[in-house]
Amino acid sequence: MRRSVLFILIVLLAAGSVAAEEAVLIDFAQLTSDYPADDPVHNERTLVDYSIAAGSSYTEEEKAAMKISLAINAWEIEIASSSRSITTISNSMIRPAPVREGASSYENETVLGARVYFPTAPFNSWALIRPPFEIPAYADVSEVQEDGTVETPQEEVGRGNKFDGIGVVKNVGVLRSVSVNVHGLNFPHGMSIILMDENNEEHEIFMGYLRFDGWRTLEWRNPNYIQEVRNRELRAFPLYPNLTPMRKLIGIRIYRDASMQGGNFVTYLKDISLTYDRAVLQLERDINDEAVWGILQERERSRREAELQNLGSIQVLRYLEERKMHDEDAAADADQGEAGTAAPDEG
Repeated sequence: MRRSVLFILIVLLAAGSVAAEEAVLIDFAQLTSDYPADDPVHNERTLVDYSIAAGSSYTEEEKAAMKISLAINAWEIEIASSSRSITTISNSMIRPAPVREGASSYENETVLGARVYFPTAPFNSWALIRPPFEIPAYADVSEVQEDGTVETPQEEVGRGNKFDGIGVVKNVGVLRSVSVNVHGLNFPHGMSIILMDENNEEHEIFMGYLRFDGWRTLEWRNPNYIQEVRNRELRAFPLYPNLTPMRKLIGIRIYRDASMQGGNFVTYLKDISLTYDRAVLQLERDINDEAVWGILQERERSRREAELQNLGSIQVLRYLEERKMHDEDAAADADQGEAGTAAPDEG
């Protein structure tokens, strides 16, 4: 009798609650540099070609080098306008940080290391850790060809899942929680995660403070999440292309309070995860709607092309500036060459 009552209670609880999905939004250990093989500087899976922004004066070899990815070393730090100076900008950077062998967490993995130099003056400030470009929600998977070009295989056209699990999570209904694994060094600074939804609206979620030493999981729980199904407002919505909810990562913001010390700040990030209710129960449908109609990609095409054009213009300018900079090694080689070919003094 007791077993029957217990079974009935379990069934009732299961019927009255909603099972949540959990997915990794981004794992920085998967964003190590692995391309090209002889001198890895990019992450091949997230590679983007921005040579469309280059003019006709560039050679094919130079255009082939105009690529960027979500490799850790390509991430950037944006500092609040009131805090920007030569000192704060030049001393704020992102680096890949290998975890030592024998570590209690993430042994032999690589995480994102962030260094920010906040102003020493007593005023509020923030720094945004962000990817080198806005992560597209519906970009198709691409492959690097032998000639260096980036192309999409025919079977991947219209699927739009290149960045799924690498900054993008699809089929997100109601967010239940957000968590981030972060290594603190006893700094009193705050941290928030900035997400964007399918309507291009940004949501900043404050995760907590970094006043601890070592790895810790910071978690935000949605205070408006309704656990009981009977208490929810139940409605049926048209599916494709209307119901395409997703979340993508815009960046991680670090807050420094005016009462806290400025100067150097260092932290490390491993990954960010989401727990959520699914918007639809089945994603794998009998017909690939997007492959037939392409509405989702068309909807964000102009935005994506504008972002890519802007990215390309910035990267091309950086490429030109780098070539104009003084190369000490090349200058030293030139001086040695001139010394070797100089005529001997007559004696």
